[in-house]
Amino acid sequence: MSKKPTKKASPKQGKSTPPAKKASGRANAKMRVESQTPPKGKSRLRRILYAGAVVGVWGFIIGLITLAYLALDLPNLDNPPAPGAGDQAVVIKAANGATLVTQGPIYGDWVQYSEAPEVLIRAFMAVEDRHFFSHSGIDVRGLGRAVVSNLAAGRVRAGGSTITQQLAKNLFLSNERTMKRKAQELLLAFWLEQKFTKNQIMTLYLNRVYFGGGAYGIDAASRKFFGHSATTLSVAESAMLAGLVKAPSSLAPHINPEGAWDRARVVLNTMVDAGALTRAAAEKIKTQPPTIRGAASGRDVRYFTDWVLSETDRVAPMSRGKSLVIYTTLDPGVQRAAAMALDRGLREEGARRGASQGAIVAMDHDGAVRAMVGGADYGKSQYNRAVQALRQPGSAFKLFSYLAALEAGIDPNDRYRDQMINIDGWSPKNYTGVFSGDMDVREAFARSINTVAVQVAEEVGRDKVAAMAKRLGITTHVAPLASLPLGTEEVKLVDLTGAYAAVANGGFEADPYGIVEITTLEGQVIYRRNPLSPRAVLTYPVVEDMASMLSSVVEWGSGKSAKIDRPAAGKSGTSQDSRDAVFAGFTSDMTATVWVGNDDGTPMKGVTGGGLPARIWGDFMLEAHAGAPVRPLLADSALFIKAAKDYEEEREDEDGDKKKGFFRRLFGT
Repeated sequence: MSKKPTKKASPKQGKSTPPAKKASGRANAKMRVESQTPPKGKSRLRRILYAGAVVGVWGFIIGLITLAYLALDLPNLDNPPAPGAGDQAVVIKAANGATLVTQGPIYGDWVQYSEAPEVLIRAFMAVEDRHFFSHSGIDVRGLGRAVVSNLAAGRVRAGGSTITQQLAKNLFLSNERTMKRKAQELLLAFWLEQKFTKNQIMTLYLNRVYFGGGAYGIDAASRKFFGHSATTLSVAESAMLAGLVKAPSSLAPHINPEGAWDRARVVLNTMVDAGALTRAAAEKIKTQPPTIRGAASGRDVRYFTDWVLSETDRVAPMSRGKSLVIYTTLDPGVQRAAAMALDRGLREEGARRGASQGAIVAMDHDGAVRAMVGGADYGKSQYNRAVQALRQPGSAFKLFSYLAALEAGIDPNDRYRDQMINIDGWSPKNYTGVFSGDMDVREAFARSINTVAVQVAEEVGRDKVAAMAKRLGITTHVAPLASLPLGTEEVKLVDLTGAYAAVANGGFEADPYGIVEITTLEGQVIYRRNPLSPRAVLTYPVVEDMASMLSSVVEWGSGKSAKIDRPAAGKSGTSQDSRDAVFAGFTSDMTATVWVGNDDGTPMKGVTGGGLPARIWGDFMLEAHAGAPVRPLLADSALFIKAAKDYEEEREDEDGDKKKGFFRRLFGT
């Protein structure tokens, strides 16, 4: 067989490619594909740039929305409210018309940057904003330091607000601590920096910042605290003002001069650190505190004015939120005498005997409070021990036991035996620890014999003793305990004073009061105390016997230390372990009560009511009566009795002029 010829490959069918050429073709194809695909690094960068652009656009949109939200309730930037706008202004007047306290906004002259003392500006910058002239509204370095300090302390102890931020807050915002308020503050700070120069911002700040005591701006503060213009402030005064901004209410120099000066010394150290003052100069200035205008007198009256403000809400609730003038009963001379007497007693004998606190209330026999000192130092403690504290009056409470006894028919000459007695397992003891046998009621009262007081109360009835205390104005709880005559129930000093005044005036109610009239600043009368009919709470024979017994206490009994240059009557009281010591008494013109002790109830060293409190009482009353004629006790009782009878006769009389004339004659109005 013959072989078929072999066919040649057709060009259409292609030819087999040699291996080397095939590899070269694949490589070229791969290179073409790779040349069309971006490198991985560039692809990642593009994605990041794209994402950043998206975030930026959305951030810009969200930022615009946030700015619009923050700007929705921004105040009118062209007309900022006056500093203190909306604050209640209150002026409290003494009985002689003198101004005791002014609360609310107080403004001084506008002081330009160029007029302000350089040292004042340096003091503010040192303590509030060291980089004021270099930042644009926010001090990043200061803010960072504040954050580190707060983190280290575990609490917020330092702020990072600049003077511009503080001005923004003072001009336009409240003190509310919220993120929104802080964001608005930053926004306004930037706006202020764009609108005003640094000197203008500092001028606005110094004239708008609050310094306490109602004073807004450096000139108002300088005049209030130092009595002169801000343009003449000394270094010490400047440091004190710069330090007040931190806590103006608690550091106001007229209330707390010691605290204000302590803060001023901190400012002086800060000025040294900031290079605004040399160390030598600062140390010298620290020994020369500025004189605070009216600091002492301010402390003297603040217990009384605080009480008056609380009474204002009670007697005239419709006055809340209004600016007022309050006319009071306080006599500045009597008030000063009370403050000085208490200060002398506590500073001298009180310091030796462990008595750190005290209080005095003095009033006319109708209840008009003429003096009130509620503590040793208002700047250190605003707690009013005259009207807020509940203290055991000790034997001063025996007034009610013996009044109930006299009313029940017991005579001052009746005799009892001072001896051991037992009442349901309880046996009262005398302060001396001994029993003196037979004695009359007068002697037992004058010598403050506890056993006889308890016997009398048991005979009359404890309920009647408790009822007598309530009748004469004791507002606290009085339980009919066997120990009640010894003053184991707590009372308020102002109530006890009113009760003794009811004896001093002849047996009529003496409800303590301090407000005569309240008006608006424009003169509209909101409240006026109307003269009331004297309401009898004791019969006159009982009053005569009680006044005689009380005068025996001062003449030869336990209260001899209270004896002064005129007839006086009173009763001492000492609680167990000398934790409280009281003396309450009166003259023909005034009733007063003195308490000494310690806020924490720590026992004093042998202090009795007939000792330190009686001496303070005598010291005070001697000065308070200087120049007054000497009159017998109960000299005004006839006036009260006649007033009561006249009122009963005239109360149904419709002749308004007759009533008006009577009240003018009686009360001098």
